[in-house]
Amino acid sequence: MKNQKPIYVTQPYMPPLDEFVPYLEEIWDNKWLTNVGQFHNELETTLANYLGVKHLALFANGTIALVTALQALRITGEVITTPYSFAATAHSLLWNSITPVFVDIDPKTCNLDPDRIEEAITPHTTAIMPVHCYGNPCAVEKIQEIADRYGLKVIYDAAHAFKVDYKGESLLKHGDLSVLSFHATKVYTTFEGGAIVCPDAKTKQHIDYLKNFGFADEVTIVAPGINGKMNEVQAAFGLLQLKHIDTALERRREVDATYRRELSGIEGIKLLNFNSEATINGSYFPIFVDESYLLSRDELYDKFRSMGILVRRYFYPLLSSFPMYRGLKSASSKNLPIAHNLANVVLCLPIHPDLTTEDQDAILATLKGVK
Repeated sequence: MKNQKPIYVTQPYMPPLDEFVPYLEEIWDNKWLTNVGQFHNELETTLANYLGVKHLALFANGTIALVTALQALRITGEVITTPYSFAATAHSLLWNSITPVFVDIDPKTCNLDPDRIEEAITPHTTAIMPVHCYGNPCAVEKIQEIADRYGLKVIYDAAHAFKVDYKGESLLKHGDLSVLSFHATKVYTTFEGGAIVCPDAKTKQHIDYLKNFGFADEVTIVAPGINGKMNEVQAAFGLLQLKHIDTALERRREVDATYRRELSGIEGIKLLNFNSEATINGSYFPIFVDESYLLSRDELYDKFRSMGILVRRYFYPLLSSFPMYRGLKSASSKNLPIAHNLANVVLCLPIHPDLTTEDQDAILATLKGVK
Protein backbone atom coordinates (compact mmCIF):
# COMPACT_ATOMS: atom_id res chain seq x y z
CA MET A 1 0.00 0.00 0.00
CA LYS A 2 1.41 3.37 -1.06
CA ASN A 3 1.65 6.13 1.54
CA GLN A 4 -0.51 9.17 0.89
CA LYS A 5 2.52 11.43 1.39
CA PRO A 6 6.04 10.42 0.37
CA ILE A 7 8.46 9.51 3.16
CA TYR A 8 11.70 11.19 2.14
CA VAL A 9 15.13 9.82 2.99
CA THR A 10 15.83 13.14 4.69
CA GLN A 11 14.17 16.48 5.28
CA PRO A 12 15.49 19.72 6.75
CA TYR A 13 14.34 20.80 10.17
CA MET A 14 12.25 23.94 9.64
CA PRO A 15 11.95 26.24 12.65
CA PRO A 16 8.71 28.19 13.16
CA LEU A 17 8.31 30.70 10.33
CA ASP A 18 7.37 33.51 12.69
CA GLU A 19 10.82 33.18 14.31
CA PHE A 20 12.48 33.82 10.93
CA VAL A 21 10.46 36.90 10.02
CA PRO A 22 12.34 39.31 12.37
CA TYR A 23 15.63 38.34 10.70
CA LEU A 24 14.14 39.05 7.28
CA GLU A 25 12.75 42.38 8.46
CA GLU A 26 16.19 43.40 9.67
CA ILE A 27 17.71 42.44 6.31
CA TRP A 28 15.01 44.45 4.52
CA ASP A 29 15.68 47.46 6.75
CA ASN A 30 19.47 47.26 6.37
CA LYS A 31 19.35 46.54 2.62
CA TRP A 32 22.59 44.58 3.12
CA LEU A 33 22.02 41.30 1.31
CA THR A 34 25.53 39.86 0.93
CA ASN A 35 29.26 40.77 1.06
CA VAL A 36 30.05 39.71 4.62
CA GLY A 37 27.18 41.35 6.45
CA GLN A 38 26.11 41.43 10.09
CA PHE A 39 24.45 37.99 10.14
CA HIS A 40 27.32 36.42 8.21
CA ASN A 41 29.86 37.60 10.77
CA GLU A 42 27.66 36.63 13.70
CA LEU A 43 27.15 33.14 12.31
CA GLU A 44 30.87 32.58 11.76
CA THR A 45 31.57 33.33 15.41
CA THR A 46 28.55 31.55 16.88
CA LEU A 47 28.95 28.46 14.74
CA ALA A 48 32.67 28.12 15.47
CA ASN A 49 31.91 28.27 19.19
CA TYR A 50 29.13 25.72 18.89
CA LEU A 51 31.30 23.29 16.94
CA GLY A 52 34.28 23.72 19.26
CA VAL A 53 36.68 25.09 16.64
CA LYS A 54 38.63 28.35 16.62
CA HIS A 55 38.27 29.56 13.04
CA LEU A 56 35.60 28.97 10.42
CA ALA A 57 34.98 30.59 7.02
CA LEU A 58 31.42 30.47 5.67
CA PHE A 59 30.69 29.69 2.02
CA ALA A 60 27.75 29.81 -0.38
CA ASN A 61 27.86 26.02 -0.65
CA GLY A 62 30.03 23.07 0.29
CA THR A 63 31.31 22.39 -3.23
CA ILE A 64 32.75 25.90 -3.62
CA ALA A 65 34.27 25.42 -0.16
CA LEU A 66 35.99 22.20 -1.30
CA VAL A 67 37.29 23.87 -4.47
CA THR A 68 38.60 26.80 -2.42
CA ALA A 69 40.21 24.60 0.24
CA LEU A 70 42.31 22.95 -2.45
CA GLN A 71 43.24 26.38 -3.81
CA ALA A 72 44.11 27.67 -0.35
CA LEU A 73 46.66 24.89 0.21
CA ARG A 74 47.93 25.14 -3.39
CA ILE A 75 47.23 21.47 -4.06
CA THR A 76 48.35 20.18 -7.46
CA GLY A 77 49.18 16.89 -9.17
CA GLU A 78 47.44 13.89 -7.59
CA VAL A 79 45.21 13.59 -4.53
CA ILE A 80 44.31 10.29 -2.89
CA THR A 81 40.60 10.01 -2.17
CA THR A 82 37.66 7.64 -1.84
CA PRO A 83 35.43 6.40 -4.66
CA TYR A 84 32.56 6.00 -2.16
CA SER A 85 31.18 9.53 -1.86
CA PHE A 86 29.01 12.18 -3.47
CA ALA A 87 30.11 13.63 -6.82
CA ALA A 88 31.36 16.92 -5.31
CA THR A 89 34.31 15.19 -3.64
CA ALA A 90 35.98 14.17 -6.90
CA HIS A 91 34.59 17.06 -8.96
CA SER A 92 36.31 19.59 -6.71
CA LEU A 93 39.62 17.98 -7.64
CA LEU A 94 38.87 18.00 -11.37
CA TRP A 95 37.87 21.67 -11.22
CA ASN A 96 41.35 22.35 -9.86
CA SER A 97 43.01 20.27 -12.62
CA ILE A 98 44.00 17.69 -10.01
CA THR A 99 43.93 13.95 -10.74
CA PRO A 100 41.94 11.89 -8.21
CA VAL A 101 43.63 8.66 -7.18
CA PHE A 102 40.99 6.30 -5.84
CA VAL A 103 41.81 4.00 -2.94
CA ASP A 104 39.53 1.26 -1.63
CA ILE A 105 37.53 1.62 1.58
CA ASP A 106 37.39 -0.21 4.89
CA PRO A 107 34.31 -2.50 4.95
CA LYS A 108 33.78 -1.82 8.66
CA THR A 109 33.67 1.99 8.39
CA CYS A 110 32.96 2.79 4.69
CA ASN A 111 35.89 5.23 4.94
CA LEU A 112 39.18 5.38 3.08
CA ASP A 113 41.27 2.37 4.12
CA PRO A 114 44.45 3.77 5.69
CA ASP A 115 46.30 0.52 4.97
CA ARG A 116 45.83 1.10 1.24
CA ILE A 117 47.02 4.71 1.10
CA GLU A 118 50.79 4.28 0.98
CA GLU A 119 50.74 1.99 -2.05
CA ALA A 120 48.89 4.73 -3.98
CA ILE A 121 51.43 7.48 -3.25
CA THR A 122 53.56 8.61 -6.20
CA PRO A 123 56.01 11.50 -6.73
CA HIS A 124 52.97 13.51 -7.95
CA THR A 125 50.89 13.02 -4.78
CA THR A 126 50.38 16.24 -2.81
CA ALA A 127 47.41 15.52 -0.55
CA ILE A 128 44.90 13.06 0.86
CA MET A 129 41.19 13.93 0.80
CA PRO A 130 39.20 11.44 2.90
CA VAL A 131 35.46 11.63 3.65
CA HIS A 132 33.94 11.01 7.08
CA CYS A 133 31.31 8.83 5.43
CA TYR A 134 27.87 8.94 7.10
CA GLY A 135 29.51 11.00 9.88
CA ASN A 136 31.66 8.02 10.93
CA PRO A 137 35.19 9.29 11.71
CA CYS A 138 38.03 8.30 9.42
CA ALA A 139 41.17 6.75 10.88
CA VAL A 140 42.46 10.26 11.51
CA GLU A 141 45.57 9.29 13.48
CA LYS A 142 46.79 6.78 10.88
CA ILE A 143 46.05 9.14 8.01
CA GLN A 144 47.92 12.01 9.69
CA GLU A 145 50.88 9.73 10.40
CA ILE A 146 51.10 8.81 6.70
CA ALA A 147 50.69 12.43 5.63
CA ASP A 148 53.47 13.56 7.95
CA ARG A 149 55.79 10.80 6.75
CA TYR A 150 55.37 11.76 3.10
CA GLY A 151 54.90 15.52 3.46
CA LEU A 152 51.28 15.52 2.29
CA LYS A 153 48.38 17.82 3.15
CA VAL A 154 45.11 16.40 4.49
CA ILE A 155 41.76 17.96 3.59
CA TYR A 156 38.72 16.28 5.09
CA ASP A 157 35.42 16.30 3.25
CA ALA A 158 33.37 16.58 6.43
CA ALA A 159 30.02 17.15 4.72
CA HIS A 160 28.41 14.44 6.89
CA ALA A 161 30.26 15.26 10.11
CA PHE A 162 28.48 18.30 11.56
CA LYS A 163 28.75 18.24 15.38
CA VAL A 164 30.59 14.92 15.46
CA ASP A 165 33.05 14.77 18.34
CA TYR A 166 35.87 12.24 18.49
CA LYS A 167 37.68 11.44 21.73
CA GLY A 168 36.04 14.44 23.37
CA GLU A 169 36.96 17.04 20.73
CA SER A 170 35.51 18.20 17.44
CA LEU A 171 36.34 15.82 14.61
CA LEU A 172 36.69 18.94 12.46
CA LYS A 173 40.01 19.81 14.12
CA HIS A 174 41.79 17.02 12.28
CA GLY A 175 43.70 17.56 9.05
CA ASP A 176 44.95 20.79 7.55
CA LEU A 177 41.40 21.83 6.67
CA SER A 178 37.92 20.35 7.13
CA VAL A 179 35.06 21.24 4.80
CA LEU A 180 31.40 21.24 5.84
CA SER A 181 28.21 21.29 3.80
CA PHE A 182 25.01 23.01 4.93
CA HIS A 183 22.89 21.81 2.02
CA ALA A 184 19.19 21.22 2.66
CA THR A 185 19.84 17.47 2.95
CA LYS A 186 22.30 17.88 5.84
CA VAL A 187 21.61 17.77 9.59
CA TYR A 188 22.24 21.54 9.80
CA THR A 189 21.26 23.71 6.87
CA THR A 190 21.43 27.26 5.56
CA PHE A 191 19.38 26.28 2.44
CA GLU A 192 22.64 25.96 0.51
CA GLY A 193 25.89 26.65 2.31
CA GLY A 194 29.17 25.36 3.62
CA ALA A 195 32.26 26.24 5.60
CA ILE A 196 35.99 25.61 5.86
CA VAL A 197 37.33 24.95 9.35
CA CYS A 198 40.76 26.58 9.60
CA PRO A 199 43.60 25.90 12.07
CA ASP A 200 44.61 29.55 12.56
CA ALA A 201 43.67 33.16 11.83
CA LYS A 202 46.23 33.54 9.03
CA THR A 203 44.78 30.62 7.07
CA LYS A 204 41.25 31.95 7.57
CA GLN A 205 42.29 35.37 6.31
CA HIS A 206 43.74 33.82 3.15
CA ILE A 207 40.54 31.81 2.60
CA ASP A 208 38.44 34.94 3.19
CA TYR A 209 40.39 36.64 0.39
CA LEU A 210 39.87 33.66 -1.91
CA LYS A 211 36.09 33.52 -1.37
CA ASN A 212 35.74 37.23 -2.24
CA PHE A 213 37.50 37.42 -5.61
CA GLY A 214 40.88 37.90 -3.89
CA PHE A 215 40.03 41.38 -2.57
CA ALA A 216 42.12 42.50 0.42
CA ASP A 217 40.57 45.98 0.30
CA GLU A 218 38.66 48.14 -2.18
CA VAL A 219 41.53 48.34 -4.67
CA THR A 220 43.88 45.50 -3.77
CA ILE A 221 43.62 42.00 -5.22
CA VAL A 222 45.98 39.52 -3.56
CA ALA A 223 44.86 36.23 -5.15
CA PRO A 224 42.77 34.89 -8.06
CA GLY A 225 39.69 34.35 -5.92
CA ILE A 226 36.14 33.25 -6.59
CA ASN A 227 32.72 34.40 -5.41
CA GLY A 228 31.99 31.96 -2.61
CA LYS A 229 30.34 34.24 -0.06
CA MET A 230 27.31 33.21 1.97
CA ASN A 231 24.48 35.76 1.75
CA GLU A 232 22.61 37.32 4.66
CA VAL A 233 19.40 35.31 4.24
CA GLN A 234 21.37 32.07 4.42
CA ALA A 235 23.31 33.28 7.45
CA ALA A 236 20.17 34.45 9.24
CA PHE A 237 18.55 31.07 8.69
CA GLY A 238 21.70 29.44 10.00
CA LEU A 239 21.53 31.49 13.20
CA LEU A 240 17.92 30.47 13.72
CA GLN A 241 18.75 26.82 12.97
CA LEU A 242 21.37 26.89 15.73
CA LYS A 243 18.67 27.70 18.28
CA HIS A 244 16.95 24.40 17.43
CA ILE A 245 19.83 22.17 16.33
CA ASP A 246 20.26 20.26 19.59
CA THR A 247 16.60 19.21 19.51
CA ALA A 248 16.91 18.19 15.86
CA LEU A 249 20.07 16.16 16.50
CA GLU A 250 18.52 14.42 19.49
CA ARG A 251 15.51 13.38 17.43
CA ARG A 252 17.81 12.00 14.71
CA ARG A 253 19.64 9.96 17.35
CA GLU A 254 16.31 8.58 18.60
CA VAL A 255 15.42 7.45 15.07
CA ASP A 256 18.88 5.88 14.73
CA ALA A 257 18.50 4.02 18.04
CA THR A 258 15.08 2.67 17.06
CA TYR A 259 16.40 1.33 13.76
CA ARG A 260 19.32 -0.35 15.53
CA ARG A 261 17.10 -1.94 18.14
CA GLU A 262 14.49 -3.20 15.69
CA LEU A 263 16.77 -4.32 12.86
CA SER A 264 19.37 -6.21 14.85
CA GLY A 265 19.16 -9.90 14.14
CA ILE A 266 17.29 -9.69 10.82
CA GLU A 267 19.00 -12.17 8.53
CA GLY A 268 20.56 -10.52 5.49
CA ILE A 269 20.43 -6.97 6.88
CA LYS A 270 23.70 -5.60 8.21
CA LEU A 271 24.15 -2.28 10.00
CA LEU A 272 27.09 0.11 10.07
CA ASN A 273 28.78 0.22 13.45
CA PHE A 274 29.93 3.71 14.34
CA ASN A 275 33.17 4.47 16.14
CA SER A 276 32.55 3.99 19.86
CA GLU A 277 34.76 7.00 20.66
CA ALA A 278 32.64 9.35 18.53
CA THR A 279 29.22 10.96 18.83
CA ILE A 280 26.52 10.08 16.32
CA ASN A 281 24.74 12.91 14.50
CA GLY A 282 22.15 10.76 12.71
CA SER A 283 22.98 12.16 9.28
CA TYR A 284 22.33 8.86 7.47
CA PHE A 285 21.13 5.38 8.28
CA PRO A 286 22.65 2.90 5.83
CA ILE A 287 21.80 -0.79 5.77
CA PHE A 288 23.60 -3.42 3.70
CA VAL A 289 21.46 -6.08 2.03
CA ASP A 290 23.35 -9.33 1.45
CA GLU A 291 22.35 -12.47 -0.47
CA SER A 292 20.77 -14.15 2.56
CA TYR A 293 17.94 -11.57 2.57
CA LEU A 294 14.87 -12.60 0.58
CA LEU A 295 15.15 -9.64 -1.80
CA SER A 296 18.14 -8.13 -3.53
CA ARG A 297 19.07 -4.55 -2.68
CA ASP A 298 17.50 -3.26 -5.88
CA GLU A 299 14.33 -5.32 -5.40
CA LEU A 300 14.01 -3.91 -1.89
CA TYR A 301 14.68 -0.41 -3.25
CA ASP A 302 11.88 -0.86 -5.80
CA LYS A 303 9.50 -2.20 -3.14
CA PHE A 304 10.09 0.81 -0.89
CA ARG A 305 9.74 3.27 -3.75
CA SER A 306 6.47 1.68 -4.88
CA MET A 307 5.16 2.40 -1.36
CA GLY A 308 6.25 6.05 -1.47
CA ILE A 309 9.19 5.42 0.89
CA LEU A 310 11.98 7.23 -0.92
CA VAL A 311 15.07 5.35 0.19
CA ARG A 312 18.38 6.13 -1.56
CA ARG A 313 21.42 4.09 -2.61
CA TYR A 314 24.17 6.27 -1.13
CA PHE A 315 26.74 5.77 -2.66
CA TYR A 316 25.86 4.00 -5.88
CA PRO A 317 27.26 4.23 -8.47
CA LEU A 318 30.84 4.82 -7.34
CA LEU A 319 32.62 8.02 -8.35
CA SER A 320 35.17 5.85 -10.15
CA SER A 321 32.47 4.62 -12.53
CA PHE A 322 31.51 8.11 -13.75
CA PRO A 323 32.55 8.85 -17.36
CA MET A 324 35.11 11.49 -16.39
CA TYR A 325 36.91 9.13 -13.96
CA ARG A 326 36.51 5.56 -15.18
CA GLY A 327 39.52 5.85 -17.51
CA LEU A 328 41.85 6.41 -14.57
CA LYS A 329 44.08 3.49 -13.61
CA SER A 330 42.95 3.79 -9.98
CA ALA A 331 39.28 3.54 -11.06
CA SER A 332 39.63 -0.13 -12.02
CA SER A 333 37.12 -2.37 -10.25
CA LYS A 334 40.03 -4.70 -9.39
CA ASN A 335 41.53 -1.84 -7.38
CA LEU A 336 38.28 -1.15 -5.52
CA PRO A 337 36.58 -4.48 -4.72
CA ILE A 338 35.20 -3.50 -1.31
CA ALA A 339 33.80 -0.19 -2.52
CA HIS A 340 32.11 -1.96 -5.44
CA ASN A 341 30.63 -4.59 -3.15
CA LEU A 342 29.23 -2.06 -0.66
CA ALA A 343 27.88 0.21 -3.41
CA ASN A 344 25.90 -2.74 -4.75
CA VAL A 345 24.25 -3.62 -1.43
CA VAL A 346 23.81 -0.30 0.42
CA LEU A 347 20.42 1.29 1.06
CA CYS A 348 19.89 4.42 3.16
CA LEU A 349 16.67 4.50 5.16
CA PRO A 350 14.74 7.70 5.98
CA ILE A 351 16.11 9.59 8.97
CA HIS A 352 15.23 13.15 9.94
CA PRO A 353 13.70 15.05 12.89
CA ASP A 354 10.16 15.02 11.48
CA LEU A 355 10.05 11.30 10.75
CA THR A 356 6.99 10.13 12.67
CA THR A 357 6.78 6.97 14.72
CA GLU A 358 4.09 5.72 12.33
CA ASP A 359 6.32 6.28 9.30
CA GLN A 360 9.29 4.57 10.93
CA ASP A 361 7.02 1.67 11.92
CA ALA A 362 5.95 1.35 8.26
CA ILE A 363 9.59 1.24 7.15
CA LEU A 364 10.44 -1.40 9.74
CA ALA A 365 7.35 -3.46 8.93
CA THR A 366 8.35 -3.52 5.27
CA LEU A 367 11.85 -4.80 6.11
CA LYS A 368 10.56 -7.40 8.57
CA GLY A 369 7.61 -8.50 6.45
CA VAL A 370 9.47 -9.52 3.30
CA LYS A 371 8.55 -13.12 2.44
